[in-house]
Amino acid sequence: MDARAVGGRAMTDAAPRALPFPYGAVRLKPTSAFAPARDRMLHLARVYPIDRLLAVFRAGAGLDTRGAEPPGAWEGFGHPAEEPWGEHDYPGREAAQTANLLRGHYTGHFLSMLALAAAGEDDDELRSRVDELVGGLAEVQQALAATGRYSHPGLLFASGEWQFARLEHLAPYGEIWAPYYTCHKLMAGLLDAYELAGNEQALEVVTGMAHWISGRLEKLDHDHRQRMWSLYIAGEFGGMNETLARLSAIADEPRFLAAARAFDQADLLDAASSGHDILDGMHANQHLPQLVGYVREYELTGERRYLAAAIGVFDQVVPGRMYAHGGTGENELWGPPRTVAGDIGRRNAETCATYNLVKLAEALFTHTLAPRFLDYAERARQNHILGSRRAVDSDDSPEVTYMFPVHAGALPEYDNVGTCCGGTGLENHVGHQAGIFFRGTGAEPALWVARYTPAELRWGERGIRVDIDQDHPFADRVTLRVRTTQARPVPLMIHLRIPEWVAGSAEVAVDGRRIEFDARPGGVVTIDRAWQGDERIELTLPAALRSEPTIDDPELRSLRYGPHVLVARDESTTTIERAWNAQRMPGGATRADVADVSAALAATGAVPIAGLRHEPVWNGSDERYHLYSRGADRTIGFAGVETGVPARRRADGTTLVDVLWAEPAPRDDAELLDRLVAVCRAGMTENLLSGSEARVVVAAGLAAGDGAPGFAESARRAREFLAETAALPDAVMPPDIEIAVSPAPAASGWFTAPPTVEVRASGAVRVELRLDDDPWRAADGPVVVDREGLVRLEARAIDEQGRSSTARRELAIDTEPPRSEARMTQLGAAVEITLVATDDVSGVDAIRWQGEGTFWATFQEAFVRALTDREQVIEFAATDRAGNEEARHRLTLPPAPKMDTIAIALTPAPDIARSENDT
Repeated sequence: MDARAVGGRAMTDAAPRALPFPYGAVRLKPTSAFAPARDRMLHLARVYPIDRLLAVFRAGAGLDTRGAEPPGAWEGFGHPAEEPWGEHDYPGREAAQTANLLRGHYTGHFLSMLALAAAGEDDDELRSRVDELVGGLAEVQQALAATGRYSHPGLLFASGEWQFARLEHLAPYGEIWAPYYTCHKLMAGLLDAYELAGNEQALEVVTGMAHWISGRLEKLDHDHRQRMWSLYIAGEFGGMNETLARLSAIADEPRFLAAARAFDQADLLDAASSGHDILDGMHANQHLPQLVGYVREYELTGERRYLAAAIGVFDQVVPGRMYAHGGTGENELWGPPRTVAGDIGRRNAETCATYNLVKLAEALFTHTLAPRFLDYAERARQNHILGSRRAVDSDDSPEVTYMFPVHAGALPEYDNVGTCCGGTGLENHVGHQAGIFFRGTGAEPALWVARYTPAELRWGERGIRVDIDQDHPFADRVTLRVRTTQARPVPLMIHLRIPEWVAGSAEVAVDGRRIEFDARPGGVVTIDRAWQGDERIELTLPAALRSEPTIDDPELRSLRYGPHVLVARDESTTTIERAWNAQRMPGGATRADVADVSAALAATGAVPIAGLRHEPVWNGSDERYHLYSRGADRTIGFAGVETGVPARRRADGTTLVDVLWAEPAPRDDAELLDRLVAVCRAGMTENLLSGSEARVVVAAGLAAGDGAPGFAESARRAREFLAETAALPDAVMPPDIEIAVSPAPAASGWFTAPPTVEVRASGAVRVELRLDDDPWRAADGPVVVDREGLVRLEARAIDEQGRSSTARRELAIDTEPPRSEARMTQLGAAVEITLVATDDVSGVDAIRWQGEGTFWATFQEAFVRALTDREQVIEFAATDRAGNEEARHRLTLPPAPKMDTIAIALTPAPDIARSENDT
């Protein structure tokens, strides 16, 4: 949210309590980890031809395209037979031949990118490019108005007004493609050109558009609009409410605020503001932008339900539907509440969604001043957003991700010219300086420092300059240099965010004098004083390598060092398993294979952990990566020490390792040693450890201790335990037993091929296995489990003295793909296609289809394809929640001949070699 975008006056008492600084007041330094991505995108901003961005608009308005080709992908000229029909000219889906119906959205994003870059870099060359693009759009708007064909002279669109009219008749995605989404991108770009680059013509153009849209919406009643906005993708309107609310404040035009409120989606507003979660199955980025708009509407109306709804949805996504790098959603859709591991598919984390979640989080911070919103924004900006830019230069591609998937052995979906994420990606990487500083809006001057990356703030109004410096992105020491430009002292309250990832105690010193404070990680330290001359704040934010479990599966973990999410680089495509509990350190840290993680990352950009090379997810590499790995501790280990003592399971499936690290987990070596002694005593009582095994574990804890104050007393108690158990005879342990399953399950956690089970037991004379409620049977060799669904396994081993031990596992097995079919309705020169699928085991996850001009996309509703002058091939396939994908089916649509000869052939698609990055 730009500081100027709230308008020239306070509209209600719901004004923000803090505001970001205008672009240009904050600049990244070359040493920032964000600077290379910014520089690459600035290059594209300077060299990409403006005529290419205007080509689709000029073609639609009958103007000379100057020989320019459009950007490509979703940004094409459309079907050769298509016309820029007005709302009443459209010949109907039976006869219309259409394509590239989202064209024009990419130009809006590019205009925003140019405006952001011009302001952020204070660059006259970039301002001139803003002026050139706005001038071209204004010329198109005037040419369209001169035709008299459209409902209002303010119309600016590349494919004609008919899409809006068809949406009002509830046309599905496929016949139309989110016309208000495209409209929003254009209006947002024009408004940015006015606010950030000072282009007055842009305000004239966008004001005309707003009057045109207001006229369309004012004719529709509330219930009809609700039906429109609920349409999957067809009714997607981006942040129309946000942009119209911004414009209403700038232009002082109440009609535009009424138009903004016409986009309110009642079911989402009501549910989210009351804490009811309805997100499962919803299209994430169809709804996230409107939440930012609700914050704007709250500011202008004072109606608190808008802010409550925005906070409500944010809290339902973060952390309950958030992947480790800050992304959300599978196949652009949200899954069930508090489900992360269970919602890992093959195309997770649409970058558009994270772009909007960051905007939302920072907007919510400005009203609440709650640091948790900044915690999310930092995680997402540092990892998903920065990592979404490939580390290459390009003259014609943004080289950004569409999906930033999280499954085992994933590859990011880079490039994305002309797509939605290609558009938001243009903006992301010229705006990395946003969200570092905020200024208070209260009576007392205040500065919030939200992120720590090398940057400079020039606050002319206060006569203050603040520089942030850091030796490298992984250093735990940050210096803030505060300089005043006037002779008298400048009173200023500086709030320093203490990130939630801080390990241990943060330290703050001003000019070498340490400040005492009680803020914990996730809190804020406030320095309230008068500043004069040149003063320094030294901030120490100790980081630790941490293994973080997913919210719904404690054994599926990601690794994080400070704000940096680390991924394992490995060519495998199955989930990596490691004994992560054996790597755990007191205080919540995880042990790496080197002593100094920060130094290793700074020197080589990588750090070895558990035998694997780990790198920051944000480094722009296109190598295969593993964001998650699975914990598999079969022996008792801790602090990098492997004792070799079996971690035997209780009847409930838990082990002594679970007790060792139960919350509150040990905070230091002394607490760890005490916990080890207590665990070993309990283990001997429960016949899970022999005396000699217990002594091995405790002795290892003694040897691993750091000897710090407080450890000596714990060490005394540990030696007493060793002495008192030394004379006890070893109890004979029941047989060690393990149910081994191969191969590993898919990333979904389901076995997609019949797994083979083998019961391993030492010291047993009889080993048995039972599946579900079947009778027990001898387990004297591998057993193939040829069942579907959730299968319960129970094994038992009995030794000569009759002592027994048991093991249990539950396997989710789905080896068959879903079955899909296409149901078609012939519409003369077009065909309406409905794809349906069934799966009786794990359930259908998605149906995707691909045709000319369409990427491998997820569809939920009927869509329409016009017959053209040549044969068209459409392929489709369904995927289940286990990850099985059926062989692609092929629909062959013939050329558009006589109406009575249209025939549609349905045949299996041939095997097609394709990479995971097949979009």
